[in-house]
Amino acid sequence: MNAKVRYEYWLDKLPEDSPMRKELEDIRRNEAEITDRFYQEIVFGTAGLRGVCGAGDNRMNVYTVGRATQGIADYINASQEDRDAGVVIGYDCRYHSQEFSELAAEILAGNGIKVYLFPAMRPTPELAFAIRRLHALSGINMTASHNPKEYNGYKVYWKDGAQISGAISDGMQACIMRLDLFDPVRKIPLADAVAQGLVTMLEDGLEAMPAQGIDMDRQYLDYVAGMRLRPDEELDLGVPVVYTPLNGAGSIPMRQAAAERHFANFRLVPEQQEPDPEFATVGYPNPEDPKVFALAEKLGRETGAELLIATDPDSDRMAVEIPDGRGGYLPLNGNQTGALLIYYRAMSEKEKGTLPDKACMIKSIVTGDFGRAICEDYGIDVYEALTGFKNICGRIPELTERGYTYFFGYEESIGCAPGEAVRDKDGIAAGMLISEMAAYYRKRGKTIADVLEELYQRYGYYAEKQVSFVLKGQEGAARIARVMDAFRKIANECRAGGTYDFAGAGDHAATAEDESLHFEVTRAIDFADGYQDIPASNVLKYILGDGTWFAVRPSGTEPKIKFYYYTRAKESHQSQEIIDRLSTAVSALAESVQ
Repeated sequence: MNAKVRYEYWLDKLPEDSPMRKELEDIRRNEAEITDRFYQEIVFGTAGLRGVCGAGDNRMNVYTVGRATQGIADYINASQEDRDAGVVIGYDCRYHSQEFSELAAEILAGNGIKVYLFPAMRPTPELAFAIRRLHALSGINMTASHNPKEYNGYKVYWKDGAQISGAISDGMQACIMRLDLFDPVRKIPLADAVAQGLVTMLEDGLEAMPAQGIDMDRQYLDYVAGMRLRPDEELDLGVPVVYTPLNGAGSIPMRQAAAERHFANFRLVPEQQEPDPEFATVGYPNPEDPKVFALAEKLGRETGAELLIATDPDSDRMAVEIPDGRGGYLPLNGNQTGALLIYYRAMSEKEKGTLPDKACMIKSIVTGDFGRAICEDYGIDVYEALTGFKNICGRIPELTERGYTYFFGYEESIGCAPGEAVRDKDGIAAGMLISEMAAYYRKRGKTIADVLEELYQRYGYYAEKQVSFVLKGQEGAARIARVMDAFRKIANECRAGGTYDFAGAGDHAATAEDESLHFEVTRAIDFADGYQDIPASNVLKYILGDGTWFAVRPSGTEPKIKFYYYTRAKESHQSQEIIDRLSTAVSALAESVQ
């Protein structure tokens, strides 16, 4: 694609009074900006469309959203599926989210497809829940999850309640790519679509009595409440908890769920309680980053909170911090949080006699083995999937057909699906479950930190680390490809029966005699052509002789290449030392690839 040609094409097509036309005219002499906006067309990745908002092929705007929706409508109408089953549409607090959702509703209605539209922002897990509860054909959510404020996105779901993948994703993408961005779309004004019965507005039942119609809020909150594992008398509901929705969609449902569970000291961070598309209090609203907990930590110290919870703007991701014993707070990563929740649920259900005989847990291929060890101890089978909850939850129907009962799903990036009814990350349900866990252990004179230490002593000290290289734009994408090529050559050597020692890699080549840098890969897995029951993906995994392993993959939603490191040892300091040394050696090679 010639970026300059596409730039001029847009200027030719945009109306004279279009704000996007002025936006493009203002960058006429900025070749780098023109290239970034037009060197590629925004395409479906790990979670549908996602990108910076603005004018251009490689941006989120009414033209890219309109074409995507028209393509999906064409796919539905060409299929044998029942279009009257409907498409559920939701959105979060970001710039243009409501505009994009209403545009999508108008286009689907204009193509004769029924729509269920939320009247205001809602958490992603409620959208995923609504699809199966309404027996809908599909779902669309306008959100960029945890990305910075400049971004927005377009998540697409299918009737199984999981994000699209495989043949459905490919089919939709093919229909989308047949269209030009400026081809006219078929649409009906929203008010007319509602009047004609093509669009049903879901009731606004949060903090209000619904008038009539479908109160999906109440149904979702009842589902969250139904996940409780312990009655009130077994809990200390006075446990002090601080929650921040990071100015996103979780504020009302999490607050209401906590009140209905009778948590007496559940406090929201006031500065981050209301929606704010600027995310002025955090900048980058990713709960994986401990910096977003600054205001929660301040309130936590003032109130003696024993648990801090944060969800991202669309409330699918959930992260926690716990007291560090020195007056501050310690962030838990996704592997630790997942292991704690798995243990609490397995222990509780075994005690009650409700643990299924044939239960299964699903984790991503780049998630650690702490949760696996706990599951195996409780007789729960473990399966793996590619990164992303469209892959994790996408395995549920297959495993259900094989007689399994879904138990839990999670990945290292602070996401988990604790219940089968929501086939995506569910920060609301997970937040309530970990609050219950804190209340249960407090009743017994324990903290979450105490339980985590007990699990380490029982299963070994697991350590993990993630290192990401952010490489933006066209050249960044090219360098990511070169890094993957370099590591793929190493994988091919190991798969052919050889080994690779990272001691001589990159800037450390001159000090290869240093034993602390010697890490010999004995086995490698290249997922490019698929592996066992895992579909093909651009992921590499390397296993060392002592069971330590690391993986590398490009992000599907951000301009990053990610490295994941895992090990287990008898002592905490031993496992952390191994991880730190391994990541230093591997990063040296990655940085040497220019």
